[in-house]
Order: sequence, then C-alpha cells, then structure tokens
Amino acid sequence: MRADRLVAALLFLQTRRRVTAAEPGVSERTARRDLEALASAGTPVYSRAGQGGGWSLVGGARTDLTGLTAPEIRELFLLTGPDADASPRTRTALRKLVRALPAPLREGAEAAARAGIADGTDWTGAETEEAQLALLQRAVVDARELRIGYARPGRAPRERTVQPLGIAAKSGVRYLLADTAEGLRAFRVGRVTSVAETGAPAARPEGFDLATAWRALAARMEDRMVAATVRGRAAPDTESVLEGLLGGRVRYGESGPDGWTPFEADGPSPEVIAARLAGLGARVEPLDPPGARTALARIGAELTALYGESAPGTPEAPARAPARGATPPG
Repeated sequence: MRADRLVAALLFLQTRRRVTAAEPGVSERTARRDLEALASAGTPVYSRAGQGGGWSLVGGARTDLTGLTAPEIRELFLLTGPDADASPRTRTALRKLVRALPAPLREGAEAAARAGIADGTDWTGAETEEAQLALLQRAVVDARELRIGYARPGRAPRERTVQPLGIAAKSGVRYLLADTAEGLRAFRVGRVTSVAETGAPAARPEGFDLATAWRALAARMEDRMVAATVRGRAAPDTESVLEGLLGGRVRYGESGPDGWTPFEADGPSPEVIAARLAGLGARVEPLDPPGARTALARIGAELTALYGESAPGTPEAPARAPARGATPPG
C-alpha cells in the first residue's frame, strides 16, 4: 500500500541526514514519486540535485509517528501495560510511548494497558528472583564480569566467576547465559543466591549470537531431560496427576477394558522417572525398562524399613479410632 510506503519513507528520512532516491528499497521512480508526495502533503522535505545531493528533512525535523500498527500497539500494551511489577523506568517509557502515538491509536493503547493485572505476590513463600534478575540484566547490558552464588537442588550455594552474555526465558523460567572457565553455561535465575560485580569488564566471545547460543544449550538440556523412556500403565483418573509430575513428557495410549491407561514417560534416567512416580504408589505400574521397577522396589523397601511397624526404634502406632457408625470391638 502507498500509505505504508510513505510512512516507511518518512521514518527512513528521520534516521538519515540525507538519502538518495535509490536508498529506500523501491525503484528510483517510485521513491521519487513518494518523496514528492510527502513534500506536497506539507512534510518539510527538500531535494538538492548534483553530487552529494539527495532528499532531507528541513532542519532535521522529526515526527511523532512511531510506525507501529494498531494491532502491534495493542499487543505491546497487553504484554507490558498490566505488569504491576514493571520498573519505574518501564512505566515511564510506556507513558512516553502513549503520548507519542497518533491520537487515533492512543485510545486502543490505553484500553490494552487496562485490560489485565499482574500480581507479583508470591504465595509459595519463596524468595523472589526479581532483584537478582535486575542485577543480572544490568551486568549483561553494561558488559560487567560477575561473581555469583548458585545453588543446585539439594546442594549448598557455590560461588563462581562468570561473563554474563544474555537472559533467556523458556516456559516462564529465566536463565542467565554466561561464559565460564568450563565453557558456555545456563544458570537458572531463581537459583542465583548472590550477585556481585568483580570490577572487570566482561569478555564477550567474538561473533557471539545470543539466539544461536541459547538454541545449542537448550538442545543439550532437552537431550539430557529425555535421555530415557519408561513405559507402563496408570489407574483410572491418574492422567492429570502424571501430567503434573512430568509435564509434557508423558504420552498416553488407549485405555483398556479395566480402565487402566498405557503411558510413556521421558526423563533423564529410569531411576529419576521412578522417583517421580513413587508417590503414586499402586496407581502406576512401570513395565519397561526393568531398571524403573528395580528403582521403585528399592524406594519401597527403604520406606518400609524406615516407617514400617516392625522397623527397629519405631514407636508403637496408636490404636485407630473406629470408623463412624462402626461397633467397637467387645
């Protein structure tokens, strides 16, 4: 559409001191006609012929036109406008953007900003990661070397020096990509316990591309997460519990006449998958590989030894109260 071309030409002029008719990406004849149309419409555009000539905005004039379409503006404000945890700088930037929008688009942006709310209250009681995230993001932007504390599940925090390269988000979980003495690594932001600048600049590998690096790391992590598959069957009405334990790494077959459903579950190893399934007791039965059944048998034996009535040192279980309506033994 010609209107789109005129907007593109105007924005192009704003980024250059002077352009020739051959630069905007269309034929010279079309570009010249569009630039003349801008001048006829009152845009302060003038041309100068000869070597070093071209088209320019008079006095470096600018427009408040953003180049965003109405759907793009709605999407932007739906994404960021309702965020109650947005920083003061983000909220200030959004207010400036609203003021810069043409009047016909401003109402839609303001409506999108009021369309939802984000509550940052953590009902789990876990420590928020937002403060650490802000420090990590600043270090990435400023290219500052960091000394971070990092705690893997079940282990004490360990400090290490890293060269922060970027932040990646996958399924709502954020990761710091950083170069380390052991090579490129991804650190889950929620497990970062401390962040401190060393005072040295961060070393960025030549030609580093964040998207390419993240795809390579994510592929390696996903390979480790689905290195093994356990096949088994689940009792009726167990599918939702399995999905809660294993997420998208479980698949189902057709239920049999007894209501039990065959399933396949992926994970790092049969032992890890078995540990996830152990809490379901007799509601799931792994069938293959044998290592999953062996792991469950070992877990069951350990629990029986620890909590069974015949276990050494186990206090005698209190007598159970009779069920409501039942006759007490005589």
